[in-house]
Amino acid sequence: MLSYAERKSELTRALQAASGERVALAKNTSNLFRDRQSRPRQRLEVGRFNHVLQVDAAAGWVDVEGMTPYDALVDATLVHGVMPAVVPQLRSITIGGAAAGVGIEASSFKLGLVHDTLLELEVLLADGSVVLCTPDNEHRDLFFGFPNSYGTFGYALRLKARVVPVKRYVQLTHICHRDAAACFRQLEELCSGDADFIDGTVFGPEELYLTVARFVDEAPFVSDYTYERIYYRSLRERDADYLTVRDFIWRWDTDWFWCSKNLGAQNPLMRRLLGRKRLNSRFYTRVMRWNSRWRITHGLDRLSGRHRESVIQDVDIPIRRAAEFLEFFHREIGILPVWLCPIHCRRPIGDFALYPIDPSAVYVNFGFWDVVRRTQAFPPGHHNRLVERKVQELGGIKSLYSESYFPEDEFWRAYNGEAYARLKQRYDPQGRFGDLYQKCVLRA
Repeated sequence: MLSYAERKSELTRALQAASGERVALAKNTSNLFRDRQSRPRQRLEVGRFNHVLQVDAAAGWVDVEGMTPYDALVDATLVHGVMPAVVPQLRSITIGGAAAGVGIEASSFKLGLVHDTLLELEVLLADGSVVLCTPDNEHRDLFFGFPNSYGTFGYALRLKARVVPVKRYVQLTHICHRDAAACFRQLEELCSGDADFIDGTVFGPEELYLTVARFVDEAPFVSDYTYERIYYRSLRERDADYLTVRDFIWRWDTDWFWCSKNLGAQNPLMRRLLGRKRLNSRFYTRVMRWNSRWRITHGLDRLSGRHRESVIQDVDIPIRRAAEFLEFFHREIGILPVWLCPIHCRRPIGDFALYPIDPSAVYVNFGFWDVVRRTQAFPPGHHNRLVERKVQELGGIKSLYSESYFPEDEFWRAYNGEAYARLKQRYDPQGRFGDLYQKCVLRA
């Protein structure tokens, strides 16, 4: 196997040889949920950059290549008694993708987003050069501008990220609330405590659950939600639970949170037919992309006289306004369940230019991923635009991995267009990696 340096050298030569052409990455995995127009361009083969290079548990970091999926990264770190500080919920997400986008999980209430846990990254630029970016070197502007850039400045070939110690098991406590305002008040209090993980689930306006989890050395029993039993249903069935640390990390992946229901995979018979190996986000993503290509469910909805709109979004709202957002969401969108995940970095390393949130504030991520079906026809993107406007009104921000409908001026106000323009001019002045608005809103 070629070393990292040798593979990097080959890739940079390939990019330099394609001088002047528009460039995109050639990869067979993606966790983006927006259809894109296919345009001819040079494709860079980056799939070989999928190795964990070094784990230093004592120093608290892992050195890893950008195309490494998190399930491989977790396996490589757990044998050293540590895990990545923030592990996004789906196994197939790559660490490079989480750095260029926005990665979140239940440790984010104290450790922030994935990019808050980065120590350095090597970025392949459009001219074929590779720059090392740290919080305090000459490329610190790219270090803090890379998150939420979605590859429009360059590609992260290698990253160094924080890891944290683990124990063998995780103890979970589920707290039921019947009032949203009281739920968010307790959530804010919990974020100041000593838990290792906090997230929540909304099943209805008067049924909300907060889950507080801690590492433990011993467990009186261990649950298994990797096959016949379904994790999110257990929140309503028991107050306390125990999982192995690996099963806790991937508790949401088996059923794609709860979205496996749309594939019939929560039916006990279908579950057995699919088998344990197909109950995961990779399989569901392949099915979803096949359906998107052939528009099967779209056609069925048309036959039934219903109009559909996919509303697949993650939005971050200041916690003091979270109840207000949820009330709006129940009234105008109505998708259930909804995932809640608090965000706050207790040791901020700087301001990330393209994902501008207040580092002193606690935010709540609302994750909702389903289809709104109505008998009444609406303009394209109607419900997504309702969400975008409400998020802006409440001082929040939304991730860009899915459909967006912002007018261009509004988009650049929300995502710091002036900073983006400066970074683009310095690191990709010829525009070989495309433009963020064109990529995320116009889907070019």
